[in-house]
Amino acid sequence: MNEKWTTANIPDQRGRVAVVTGANTGLGYETAKALAERGASVVLAVRDVEKGEQAAARMTGDVTVQALDLTSIESVRTAAAALRSRLDRIDLLINNAGVMYTPKRTTRDGFETQFGTNHLGHFALTGLLLDLMLPVPGSRVVTVSSTGHRIRAAIHFDDLQWERSYGRVAAYGQSKLANLMFTYELQRRLAAHGTTVAVAAHPGMSSTELARNSPAALRLPLTWLAPLITQTPAMGALPTLRAAVDPAVRGGQYYGPGGRNEIKGHPRLVTSSPKSHEEAVQQRLWTVSEDLTGVRFPVARPRQDPFPSGSALAM
Repeated sequence: MNEKWTTANIPDQRGRVAVVTGANTGLGYETAKALAERGASVVLAVRDVEKGEQAAARMTGDVTVQALDLTSIESVRTAAAALRSRLDRIDLLINNAGVMYTPKRTTRDGFETQFGTNHLGHFALTGLLLDLMLPVPGSRVVTVSSTGHRIRAAIHFDDLQWERSYGRVAAYGQSKLANLMFTYELQRRLAAHGTTVAVAAHPGMSSTELARNSPAALRLPLTWLAPLITQTPAMGALPTLRAAVDPAVRGGQYYGPGGRNEIKGHPRLVTSSPKSHEEAVQQRLWTVSEDLTGVRFPVARPRQDPFPSGSALAM
């Protein structure tokens, strides 16, 4: 694999349709911009339509905007219905939008904000759009996780919404661990179809607005160290782009920066925590997510393990 993979490696995307969540700023903006420049028809799925339109105006190519508020399952359903009415296929669904280290609050549906936005909103959106992807050879669902999936991270089934106690770092870790578990379980279900695959990526330490809610103890040191330990949003978007378009990518893989500790650098294949590969937890999280969102996927879990020894998900 080319360890210096850049946007110059993106194959021609003409004729392909990409939906990118949170694409009006930061990593999502850079991801959408690069795909549009290579010829894809790109939909910016954003909460603030006005900001989305401003972002689209700064891009070249076929770029449109769709309202999407991941903190509301009703909004997710409305957005999915609108996309289904205007699109006959989706080649790339990039679950990029997210929040990090927010103060304790809930979504419109009563979910803890980070878990509800980062995981449940994207889980629902994917389930509602997946049948537009299944007939499309080479289609991919790319979900953006984080190195935060290793930090104080677990799926707290006894208190998923952090109603008893709340730790913003641990809650973020739970949501990003959920992103990976969702990807691996989705790939397990997609494997039998042979067309769509599920892949994950993380941006390392990128200079975006995402860290604005960081605890005060972290915010000042990060400000001082930022020039040394962070990379631009354009560089941070490369793992997502590689996961989305590199012909060598296989379902169930995970891409991140290739530098030391995956903080920065050109994208390469990386590994996630052993906890993210706990199959029983993946299955339970899937069932709970279906119950919480009311969304059922058009792909069932296979009776036999589709990942024999040596496959992307065999650990």
